This record gives sequence, structure tokens and C-alpha cells, in this order.
Amino acid sequence: MGVCSTSGGGRCTRTSSRLESLAGDRRDDQVERLAQHALRGEVWEKALAYGRQAGEKAQARSAYREAVVCFEQALAALAHLPASRAASEQAIDLRLGLRTALTVLGEALGRILDHLRRAETLAQSLGDQLRLGRVYADMSVMCWTAGEVDRAIDYSQRTLALAATLRHVGLQARAHILLGMTYYDVGDYPRAIASLERNVVLLQSDLLAERFGTNGSVAASSRAWLSYCLVELGVFTEGLALAEEGLRLAETVNYPFTMTEACYGVGVVYLRQGDVQRAIPRLEQALGLCQDWHVLTMVPGQAAALGLAYALEGRVAAGLALGEQGVEQTVASGRARSLAFVVACLSEAYLLAGRLEEARQRAEQAVDLARQYQQRGNEAWALWLLGESTARRASPEVEPAAGHYQQALALAEELGMRPLQAHCHRGLGTLYATTGQWEQARTALSAAVDLYQAMEMTFWLPETETALAQVEGR
Repeated sequence: MGVCSTSGGGRCTRTSSRLESLAGDRRDDQVERLAQHALRGEVWEKALAYGRQAGEKAQARSAYREAVVCFEQALAALAHLPASRAASEQAIDLRLGLRTALTVLGEALGRILDHLRRAETLAQSLGDQLRLGRVYADMSVMCWTAGEVDRAIDYSQRTLALAATLRHVGLQARAHILLGMTYYDVGDYPRAIASLERNVVLLQSDLLAERFGTNGSVAASSRAWLSYCLVELGVFTEGLALAEEGLRLAETVNYPFTMTEACYGVGVVYLRQGDVQRAIPRLEQALGLCQDWHVLTMVPGQAAALGLAYALEGRVAAGLALGEQGVEQTVASGRARSLAFVVACLSEAYLLAGRLEEARQRAEQAVDLARQYQQRGNEAWALWLLGESTARRASPEVEPAAGHYQQALALAEELGMRPLQAHCHRGLGTLYATTGQWEQARTALSAAVDLYQAMEMTFWLPETETALAQVEGR
């Protein structure tokens, strides 16, 4: 591609006109070159139009860095045009497009929020309810990413209200998935399930592939998040069916973001159930897709989950390396909502490595983070890890360990988290056995065995049955 200087603007304008003439009805194929020539030649209206088209084209094929460059060039061209309603509408749309691409690339939240605040001000000044609804949906995503639960719910509810007023399916679908994601984080699984199930019912036929201003199929994402909720409740059969349905849909639409999320969704179901051999290939596939397509926002969480799976399988060194990478990248990204989860994954990997003091420190950190960001499910898991790392010491601190387990169990029972209840009963039973409290040990281990059997969590079942048999044999 030739480079045009400002002083050669006339020549560049003529070149742009020749390119348009040569492209004829196939301007889409030349839109990137047309945008560059118009920008260099200071033909601002064409630079805006072609720049936006080029950005949307790049985003459609998941070329996110290229999309950012094109959208930013279009915004630069727009700054040279007179103020008008049409110009304000373009400014909103370009900033929303930038939000989508920048989020996938893991860019700084401050930069993204700046674009959204400007878009919100413009949409409000125009009285443009549809664009305002889209801004609200994007603001909800970013507040959720930052761990600002109350603001995320508020913006989702605003989106839902505008969706009802406008009778807009896209806004409605985005509001429901955003509410589902946020309620999942706070441990309100019934409310999360209700929101996500609405999308599973709503988004059928031609709507299955719709992105509605996001990076992937909202229908597939809704299935993945619904499977996460069901897994926390121990409903593995239905959770796996939904996750696999989401993966089949992802393979049909073939959006990289959706494929990554769907592979991860299937992997998470297997991981929580303890089927490590099936979890690892899907988690590896998800992380590989993230890296290949530069879906950088997902890399830390997926690295942490894969690291835990490796540690459970016995590849502890590889698991720790991935877990530590996940924590470092999450801290660097400033995406606060993921931090409690990745720290908890690393804590459990340290536990499996026998590095109990590091496991305890990370568990304490995960508890603090989960409480700070109102993530009650993550808090319950972290409390269990705190119990495990305290109970497994050479000279276990029995009362503190029991206290952590009981706190975790109480919260798990309140939230309906049956897999975690099983782990807590196993931990308590093992702890009671070491101190000769045989009846309490038998009761706790029996409860763990019953739960593991009911949910087919066979990874932990043999060890728990052996412990119970030893207690009953005394």
C-alpha cells in the first residue's frame, strides 16, 4: 500500500477516486485501502465511512487489533467534520465498536470506560433510546469485569427497561445474560438460572448466531453460563448437556470468541465433577484458541483452570506454572472480578503440591477478594481451601480448620452448592478422624460419600469410602 503525505493530499484524493472507480461494486474488498487513502488525503467523510466499514469487517472476522486501528482512524476523521446528529450517532457507534474489540484484547479498563462515558453522554443528549440501551449493556459488562456488582446490576436493569420499552430482542437478550453472569458471581444461582434460561428459550432459529453487539453468539454464551450455575448446584448431567449444546452451536457459527468460551464451558463441567481426563483436552483447546486469536481477556482464567486440572492429574509443576501465570496476568489486567477465582485455583494447586503455607496464604487472599467483590460462591470455595490448608499441616490446628470448614459448609448449604458441601463433609470427616472423634467423623464421611455418589463425582469417592471404612472398622 502506498503512503500519502499531507502535502500530497490532492494526489491521494485522486488515488482514492481511482481506487473507488476500479473497485466498482466490489468496494468491500478494497475498503481498507480506500480508508487509508481517504484519511491520508484528508477526505474526511470518506475516511469516516470507509474506516468504520473496515473496522466492522475486521471485527466480524475476529481481527481485533486491526478493528481497533480502523475505528480509531474513523474517530479521528470524524473530529474534522461539522457537529450534527449524524456525527454524534457515528461517534457512539464507533466507541461501542471499540469497546467490543478492546475488551477482547484485555486493554485497560480506564481506556474502555472513557469511550463508554462519552458514548453515554452523546446518547442521552440525542434522546436515542436504542443507542443508550446498547451503551448501558456495555457499561454493565465493564462494571462486572471490574467487580462492581451493584453498578453492573443497575446498568443491566436499565438495559432491560429500555428493551421492554423498545420491544428490542437484542437488548433483552444482552440484559438477561449480563444479569445471569452477575447473579452467578454473587452466588444467587436461582436468579442467575432464571435470567439465562430466558435466553435459551428466547434465542432460537435465526437468533442463535446473533451477536447483538458482542463478540460472539449470545445464545451460546447463555448456555455456557447456565452450565456454570448448574455445576455449582451439582446438576452435572443437565449442565454438561447445555455446555455441549453451546459447543455444537459454537462450531456452527465459528466465531473464535464463542468457540473459546464453549470449549472452556465443557471443560469446567468436567473439572468440577472431577473427570480430569475429559476436562484437560477441552481446557487446552480453549486456551489454545485464546492465544491463537488474541482473545487475551480470557487467558488468565483459562490458564488457572487448566493449571488446576493438571495438578489434579498429577502434573503439579505444570499446573503451578499456569496458575501463577493466571494470577500475574489477572493482576496486570486490572480485571478484578476474575481474581478470587484464579487465586483459589492456585491455592488448590499449591495444596496438591504439598506447599501448605502458600496454599493457606492464597486461600486467605481469595477469601478477602471474594468478600470485597461480593462473590459468595468464590468465598465459599476459598473458605474450604482455608480449611484444607490448615487441616493438612503436620501439626493441624484442629479448631481453626474445623471453623473454616463449617463456615464454608454453612455458606455452601445456603447457596445450594452440593459439590462443595461434599468436599466440606469429607474435610471435616478426615479432620475428626485424626482427633479420634469417631462418631462425628463417621457422620461427616457418610454425608460426603452419599453426595459424591448422587452426583457421580467418582474422582474423590474411593478415597472417601476408604476413610469411612477405616472409621467404621474401629
